[in-house]
Amino acid sequence: MKVLESFSLRGKVALLTGGAGLYGRQIAEALAEAGATTFIASRHVAELEAVAEELRAAGGDVAALPLDLEDEASIRTLVADIARRSGRLDVLVNNAVTRSACASWSLPMEAFDKSLRVNASALFCLTRLASEEMKKCGGGSVINIGSYMGLRGPDPLNYVGTDMMKDPSPIYFFEKGGMVNFTRFAASVLGPHGIRVNAVHPGGLFNNQPDAFVRNYSANTMLGRLANATDLKGVIVFLASDASCYLTGTNIPVDGGYTAK
Repeated sequence: MKVLESFSLRGKVALLTGGAGLYGRQIAEALAEAGATTFIASRHVAELEAVAEELRAAGGDVAALPLDLEDEASIRTLVADIARRSGRLDVLVNNAVTRSACASWSLPMEAFDKSLRVNASALFCLTRLASEEMKKCGGGSVINIGSYMGLRGPDPLNYVGTDMMKDPSPIYFFEKGGMVNFTRFAASVLGPHGIRVNAVHPGGLFNNQPDAFVRNYSANTMLGRLANATDLKGVIVFLASDASCYLTGTNIPVDGGYTAK
């Protein structure tokens, strides 16, 4: 196989949790454009269906399915449905996330418990169930979407001149930090089955933040800008494809050099 052919996802079946958000949409585009049969899943099926319809119009093979990550039965139903429809599962992208407990550190424990159920417990459950399908195919790739916030603490200087982060919550930093080592754990236990597990840690995606934040954050990167709506596509295709067949257990910052500076 020539090197560029190794990046193709033709013949592969991919599951992406989420798909209509700022990260999810470009990940869905990347998987579909690379040739994967792509399932995007969340509670917001109408929003996902609009994305799927657009990607199908562009030549992609994309379907939207329901998924409630708080509900273990919903997770099981999704994986079983994909196996029934396609007969295989090669790629899982754990992208969907709840920010339900990010408003404050002073929230009741129940709020943090709810966040952990989606961002941790469901992550474990879905990865295990998807990997059982991948084992039947002789291997696969799991890609966890983390955050630069899982690699370092908050920098108050980014928020000077804004009303952002007045009362930061630890939950997102805790969950995304845990994803770093969960990636290594899963890579270790699934490696003997030919299943690779890696994590991508995006940073600073532009989303019409206050001008002061954009200036402050951009100055902290090596490239002098925030991420855009296509910056994740290349690394997703790389990790999902055979081009990265000897890469597992890695945590890759895609942050313009923010965490390295």
